[in-house]
Amino acid sequence: MLDDLKRLRAAGIANLNVDLIAGLAGQTLASWRESLTVLVESGVPHASVYMLEVDEDSRLGREMLSGGARYHAELVPSDETIARMYETAIATLWCAGLKQYEISNFARPGFESRHNRRYWERRSYLGLGLDASSALRATREPGEQGPAYMLRATTTDDLHAYLDGAEPAETAWLSPARQHEEAWFLGLRMNEGVRLSALRREFGSEPVELALHAVSELAERGLVEANSQTVRLTPQGRLLSNEVFQEFLGAADEEPSAQ
Repeated sequence: MLDDLKRLRAAGIANLNVDLIAGLAGQTLASWRESLTVLVESGVPHASVYMLEVDEDSRLGREMLSGGARYHAELVPSDETIARMYETAIATLWCAGLKQYEISNFARPGFESRHNRRYWERRSYLGLGLDASSALRATREPGEQGPAYMLRATTTDDLHAYLDGAEPAETAWLSPARQHEEAWFLGLRMNEGVRLSALRREFGSEPVELALHAVSELAERGLVEANSQTVRLTPQGRLLSNEVFQEFLGAADEEPSAQ
């Protein structure tokens, strides 16, 4: 990795990122701290840290559930150890000037991922290349009032077809209700949290007030912190983010439909 970083810098590319996964088979707290030290010493301005999630239906997951040894299943760290690794990463990277701004992402000032922020903030984006997807905020019918629908196109050709006035083959329209869900669980990914005034402007007060009932329950469990302006995850909430996000799913009145 270090040699690759040197080659990129020699080519004039300085805006670099390094990914780390906490919870790999054979990983220990000591080896994890060593990985963090190497990352910091590399001087990269951005880092991503992911906690290993094993699908129970995967080969590794089935082996772990059965207590087997294939795929080094017995060497996968416990959930408690993985959580400690994640917390250690947050503290270590913070001290090194890499501030956490999203559940898995850390950056020096000015080096936050512009691409990922567009996704988390639900702004339009264009995907290029094989199987790349795009998203476009648009109204489904001319003159339609209220929150705009979001068009997701599976291929670039589908997006071009829509922009040219044709009916694209593989697209999904996200209703305002579905977007409201996404606004919560994508916005909560960021450390700055969700701004309630922005949600009310886009979706109206009624759906936001309904969502705040879930927020109150999550706050009682110590998973979010909320005031009259923002709602954000607590450190414990970041560790259990999937549990938090599940609270904001299933409320949409209609599912995205293929066109």
